[in-house]
Amino acid sequence: MRKIQMWPFKRSPIVPVIQLSGTVGMVTPLRPGLSISSLAEPLEKAFEMSKAPSIAIIVNSPGGSAVQSSLILKRIRALAEENEKKIYVFCEDVVASGGYYIALAGDEIYAEPSSIIGSIGVISSGFGFNKAIEKLGIERRIYTAGRSKSILDPFLPEKAEDVERLADLQRDAHDVFISVVKERRAEKLKGADTELFSGAFWSGRKALDLGLIDGISDVRTKMREIHGENVRLKVVPLERGGFLSRLKRIPSFEEFIQNKITHEHSSLSDELISSLERRALWSKYGL
Repeated sequence: MRKIQMWPFKRSPIVPVIQLSGTVGMVTPLRPGLSISSLAEPLEKAFEMSKAPSIAIIVNSPGGSAVQSSLILKRIRALAEENEKKIYVFCEDVVASGGYYIALAGDEIYAEPSSIIGSIGVISSGFGFNKAIEKLGIERRIYTAGRSKSILDPFLPEKAEDVERLADLQRDAHDVFISVVKERRAEKLKGADTELFSGAFWSGRKALDLGLIDGISDVRTKMREIHGENVRLKVVPLERGGFLSRLKRIPSFEEFIQNKITHEHSSLSDELISSLERRALWSKYGL
């Protein structure tokens, strides 16, 4: 009787891919931003998905909330250590400010030659409407309990002491950002602090020279180099609470009316301002 030889079946390694795209922490009703609350569950799923020692994260973000960037980075690092995984970050069009903060979660960071990298700084922006309302004959009425409660109100004249207070907060946030960059990039940084932490941004090639990234590559190429030609990349779906998720629960008529009365006008203005801020972040980098 002829003996049939059985060959062992070798599965192709699966590398989970997490795509983080958009502004950080800036939320509008139809376009939610990146936040720890929306990413916590997908991140855990990614680390449980495969036995492969690698996790790939694709980042495309001009930044946003420093707090949310920090929380996302910390969660990624905690999961990496708990599951003994190596994190590879791949930068797309823009990975700047809070976007670069998140990218620092990577053990290795890669980008395209023309990617925009950096902007290690802190910025606050807004508008001053006090002269406009004067011309329109509008009287601003504001009542507070607390001397500094109306600090930097856009409808009041700007005060030097308020600006200095904001500058102090920015310096604190900038110092934290710088310490994280130095901790995560360690001896890889090659530029002077005055250049690296000026808030400037560079192309992927220049960022490599400065030690902000580890190489020029894309996720598919790099994962094939590490795990072989048969590696499979599996994108982890992100449920970030968009319009469709808001339809899952239909409010009662009473809830609808109360919500409409209470939030209609503020929601419209918040949506407009948030959209302008998000657009301004992307426009800064020519996108």
